[in-house]
Amino acid sequence: MKKTLLLALSLTAAAYTAQAQATPPVAKAVGPVAGPSITFEESKFDFGSVAQGGIVDHTFKFKNTGTAPLIISNIGVSCGCTTPDWTKAPVLPGKTGTISAKFNSAGKIGMQNKVLTIESNAVGGSTTVALVGEVKEASTTASATPAAHAEASASTGSTAIKDNGKKIKTKTTDSKLKAKVK
Repeated sequence: MKKTLLLALSLTAAAYTAQAQATPPVAKAVGPVAGPSITFEESKFDFGSVAQGGIVDHTFKFKNTGTAPLIISNIGVSCGCTTPDWTKAPVLPGKTGTISAKFNSAGKIGMQNKVLTIESNAVGGSTTVALVGEVKEASTTASATPAAHAEASASTGSTAIKDNGKKIKTKTTDSKLKAKVK
């Protein structure tokens, strides 16, 4: 009796295994999504480090990978230090649009993760992109950062950098670096 029961269970298990192997896997559709769909080239931008008070400005590019026009209705931000602007016109299927974000680091210090929540008519609902990086304490000497705006004069060897509303002038000679904050 035990042998018969064991044989029946073994045959049943073998039948299920054979059926599972014979059934082809279900393939996901590779075509465009029915309705509007937003696909970003990058969902996170690492701006590295910026001096406190510097401005980070980045543009996120996206494509409508769906079959209907994509309309962005609003973009929410994680704090008032980040200002978004975006393509207001409907983005047709296969076409691209942009979302630009400006992060003002005044009053911030340390690691930052500024999230923008994109509200649209996309099939997947709202989605997010983020600016990440570090805000370092501003000092009296300037260092080149993505947010600093520099004008260099090759004839005098001097550089003017505007950061946090202050103009910092540096002058280099063979062995010295002088800096003035105005």
